Amino acid sequence: MAAKKAMEGISKGLMEEVHKWGAMKQNGVSLRYMMEFGLRPTPRNLLISAQFLHKELPIRIARRAIELDSLPYGLSDKSAVLKVKNWYLESFRELRAFPHIKDNCDELYFTEMITKIKVRHNNVVPMMALGVQQLKKDLNPKRIVYEDLDEIHGFLDRFYMSRIGIRMLIGQHVALHDPNPAPDCVGYIHTKMSPVEVARCASEDARSICSREYGTSPDISIYGDPKFTFPYVPSHLHLMVFELVKNSLRAVQERFSNSDDVPPVRIIVADGLEDISDEGGGIPRSGLSRIFTYLYSTAKNPLSQQPETDIETPSNMAGYGYGIPVSRLYARYFGGDLQIISMEGYGTDAYLHLSRLGDSQEPLP
Repeated sequence: MAAKKAMEGISKGLMEEVHKWGAMKQNGVSLRYMMEFGLRPTPRNLLISAQFLHKELPIRIARRAIELDSLPYGLSDKSAVLKVKNWYLESFRELRAFPHIKDNCDELYFTEMITKIKVRHNNVVPMMALGVQQLKKDLNPKRIVYEDLDEIHGFLDRFYMSRIGIRMLIGQHVALHDPNPAPDCVGYIHTKMSPVEVARCASEDARSICSREYGTSPDISIYGDPKFTFPYVPSHLHLMVFELVKNSLRAVQERFSNSDDVPPVRIIVADGLEDISDEGGGIPRSGLSRIFTYLYSTAKNPLSQQPETDIETPSNMAGYGYGIPVSRLYARYFGGDLQIISMEGYGTDAYLHLSRLGDSQEPLP
């Protein structure tokens, strides 16, 4: 109800401004450019970066706000989606109200503002996932034809990909202000990231979640050279590995819940590739084509377990249906990809390809 009232208070002038900016051209950047530009975070470079963001962020945010207003099947009217739209419009309003950035004093104030915007949008993914679940709850499950919901899937792919880019640009700019950056780090980018080490940290986090949910967790075996490094964003890789391992742990744990001989989840790190495999019984052939959609999950719907007032920080191990498709978007953001191969009755292999060169431009939806 509060979200609907907020929507009613939006001025016609603001929406006209949103549509004007939403029609402007976006400008993508590459990982290599971010890294090379950030190597020298001089006051002049930070000023240039802020001036770029001052124009670029309203364009990207406006595009998403416009789409949020015209979704099919009544998704735009779901309370969770209205809340997300309100966040986007508020951020757009703040960015447009900020005056031209002329000097480094302006740049510091601007950096404070976009830091707050990034925090405001922290829960966009679970909130949008809730909106989709609210829609799914209203639909007759027997009449859902997933292929007929391509429009929603396409929107969510664009929406989440855009969000990854917005958060990367803001996070990179803010991180460049750190007076004591970690060794070999340029903002968000680690110039010598060890995928084995990141996989190890993400795996422990996933095991911790699994233990909390089931009281125990399968082991994880990691194979690869920890000295192998390349430039990448560790937080992106951590999220992808965490989601994939979490799914594998759940599948194995549920399949071998009454067994003393539980097979480990295996992670093999090769040159630009991570293979995460399990013996959790695999994905039914009927569900394999749907694992990258947002209306499908093999887990129990968390809305049946968690009050809607508590979804700001969903704690369930699975069930919202966005972990795998969003992980693929993170891989594709810098030119990589995620593929899932499953053998029903045995297990699943997830192949995570990462682009080492970082020359590909951001995909701009």
